[in-house]
Amino acid sequence: MKAKPILGLMAVCTLAMTLNGGMAFAQDHHDDHHDNHHYVRHDEWRRGAQIRHEDWNRGERVDYRHYHLQAPPHGYEWREVDGNYVLAAVATGVIASVIVASAAH
Repeated sequence: MKAKPILGLMAVCTLAMTLNGGMAFAQDHHDDHHDNHHYVRHDEWRRGAQIRHEDWNRGERVDYRHYHLQAPPHGYEWREVDGNYVLAAVATGVIASVIVASAAH
């Protein structure tokens, strides 16, 4: 009979930890965006190469019209990562174009 209250308590604790962990991740991710605009040269980012998942996720989605970039093909999007505008396939991370952000302003 005591198993049900203990299982219920464990479920509530697990849910609370999951929610708190997600909020901490969101805060850490948000803090990373502040440093995302400083230029870092990435020689490995070239047409046909694949951007690392961590780099892509760190990037901030940009409005291509605002920065006078070409319209992305279907399934692609522009992200600003380390002071670079990177156009890559959302599903695979295959890079179509990289432009230094300061050159596009």
